[in-house]
Amino acid sequence: MWPRAAPRGVPISSADRTACVFYGSSPAHAAVLGFQRGQDRSKGCPVGEIRIRAATKRFGAVTAVDGVSLDIADGEFLVLLGPSGCGKSTLLRAVAGLTPLDSGGLELDGRDITHVPPRDRDLAMVFQSYALYPHLSVERNIGFPLRARRAGRADIDRKVAEVARTLELAGLLRRRPRELSGGQRQRVALGRALVRDPAAFLLDEPLSNLDAKLRASTRYELVELHRRLRTTFVYVTHDQVEAMTMATRIAILNDGRLEQVGTPTEVYDEPASTFVAGFLGSPPMNLLHARVSSRGRMLFATAPGIDLPLETIGDVGETEVVLGIRPEHLRPHDPRPGLHGVVRLVENLGAEEIAYCEVGPARLAVRGPRPLGLAPGDTVGLAAEPEHLHLFSPAGGRRLVWQDDPAPSRPNEEPEQQGVPA
Repeated sequence: MWPRAAPRGVPISSADRTACVFYGSSPAHAAVLGFQRGQDRSKGCPVGEIRIRAATKRFGAVTAVDGVSLDIADGEFLVLLGPSGCGKSTLLRAVAGLTPLDSGGLELDGRDITHVPPRDRDLAMVFQSYALYPHLSVERNIGFPLRARRAGRADIDRKVAEVARTLELAGLLRRRPRELSGGQRQRVALGRALVRDPAAFLLDEPLSNLDAKLRASTRYELVELHRRLRTTFVYVTHDQVEAMTMATRIAILNDGRLEQVGTPTEVYDEPASTFVAGFLGSPPMNLLHARVSSRGRMLFATAPGIDLPLETIGDVGETEVVLGIRPEHLRPHDPRPGLHGVVRLVENLGAEEIAYCEVGPARLAVRGPRPLGLAPGDTVGLAAEPEHLHLFSPAGGRRLVWQDDPAPSRPNEEPEQQGVPA
């Protein structure tokens, strides 16, 4: 029984890596960076490839980042997702060079940058607080990195104009930050990073200061910008909606360790642990203790009020598991219910309803189109398809998947789990 390994980045041969051009932060490089990067991408060279190797950072007795290894491919939009205090911002700051690692290493485009100063890493960071200069106009805020590099006036004007058009700021160049909305200030902060033509953008919860409506529109703008630029984005957030809607891949962290890496579909449909299952989704996956046992050569998951067939042939002794079911995969009013309980609360969300039901000692959420046809106090029978049932180890919380020839698992792995063939 093995935890399912999340897919890794596609390896790049050493010959391809050697053939690529690496860029620093000098004015001469900055002037031709965009053209050269476009040529390199057309040749298949990794331009914004970031490799994190066993990164560890401690603050006193607290290990903020615990042996994280992660490959970020050139041009991908990778989101570091997790709850507050999980180490995602510390890891991003380590990549930027703002927080030195205690052990481990970092590579950018195949070049070791572990001890390279932040100014020489060819990375641009956008902070949660915008960090704009209040006495400078939008135009001068955007152009500040180029002036710091002593770029020519013509180059500065050209690049600022290009970035302003890209971010729809052309009509705001003479304004000061205090005259802008929150969304406009965020775009100026992004423009100041964009004007540098960096190998990768590092974004630390850039939308957290915006209201819900503005966050939705800015998410769309960032995804469109990434699609046009084809540059590497590494984005930190605790908001699963941002992660699911923006990322090409999501890296989920918990207590400084990497729980799972995969596409939004992979981490949602096949969570590698009970932590991932309970973190993603609104409401999150229902998790309850159950037993798996054989009955007539078929396997069943049972608990108080629950008797669900796994439709898998097997002959095992009774095994303790954690059973997981997404709220949207529970069907009320099914003629063959495998779960029986009582409705305690129904929430109306407009197009959908969420019913909270007591099934034995467990409380389960059921989500579906309105109306669900359920009311508080109703006795309800629920059904779920076997392919929508998830089994986890009660000890380590890792996903239980039977494999005849298992591949080695990757992040935050537990010892091999003894569980049930599925």
